[in-house]
Amino acid sequence: MNYHALSNTSLHISKICLGTMTFGEQNTESEAHAQLDFAFANGINFIDSAEMYPVPRNSATQGLSEKYIGTWLAARKNRTHTIIATKASGPGPNLGHISDHLGFSRPRLFDAIDKSLSRLQTDYIDLYQLHWPERDTNNFGKRGYTLHDYQWTDNFEEAIEALHDLEKQGKIRFWGLSNETPWAVMRVKKICDQKGLDRFASIQNPYNLLNRTFEIGLSEMSLRMGFDLLAYSPLAFGLLSGKYHAFKDKPNDRLNKFKSLSRYNGVNSKKATEMYINVASRFGLSPAQFALAFVQSRPWVGATIIGATNLDQLKEDIESVDVVFSKEMEDAVQEVHLLIPDPAP
Repeated sequence: MNYHALSNTSLHISKICLGTMTFGEQNTESEAHAQLDFAFANGINFIDSAEMYPVPRNSATQGLSEKYIGTWLAARKNRTHTIIATKASGPGPNLGHISDHLGFSRPRLFDAIDKSLSRLQTDYIDLYQLHWPERDTNNFGKRGYTLHDYQWTDNFEEAIEALHDLEKQGKIRFWGLSNETPWAVMRVKKICDQKGLDRFASIQNPYNLLNRTFEIGLSEMSLRMGFDLLAYSPLAFGLLSGKYHAFKDKPNDRLNKFKSLSRYNGVNSKKATEMYINVASRFGLSPAQFALAFVQSRPWVGATIIGATNLDQLKEDIESVDVVFSKEMEDAVQEVHLLIPDPAP
């Protein structure tokens, strides 16, 4: 395993992070513990969750991902060797079971952190993230910026001050953004600089061969301003693993089980994936390892967040850390990207 000093923190995270949004929906508690054991044994010390997980959102399962991590931490007694990240939910439909006051007000964040700490059976969160913007903007597959949210009241200052107070209380060590835009990054930086507060550590946004929109604006900001991308969906909900094209997918696989998750179901996504599968074959790699190696090779990526439903997938994904992404691989990727750029933003 390779490790990385997460920007603006004292955390040394594994370059591969175990994502847990399947825990409680596609994976039982015992399966979740088996994944955590395997990941930990293979050098992964970084685990990512969220208060709303598992996905898709469901009042009956909400919080189980954190709960399963918590029972694992309690059983293994290895909290000091594990870096835990989780997230507070922003506003959105069908999330009233989480809170009546979704968003990032001070009372809401203080309530959310206490509930996450309880489920995780820990006294502190290493990295606490604002899961998605409170305002309407172009994320979660929305192309371009076409609908301005005039009703939103900018409360970044309140949220940032609340997060720093949580740091002072010892409930969180560092904080980050997620699913955010260049405007928000600059807005948050300005507030932190004006108030003399520590800047955010990271931004967790989607990044994969089918979605390279992070490279437009945010990648340069990452390198020049000094914050890391925690790249989620590096396999595009499993599409880039090649199993759907090889007809090895199962009814329980994400794109089959949850038809509403349409981000990676487009014609161009499938066409581009077929081309990337062929490129991976030329270099003697599995499609999954090739796709993950691409993400891991980007200089702005602090960690790649992988998710799996079984140990075979997890093993294959972890082994991608040993792949050296060559100039020839880069050139081959660019040929496909120029033909079908960002089919799944």
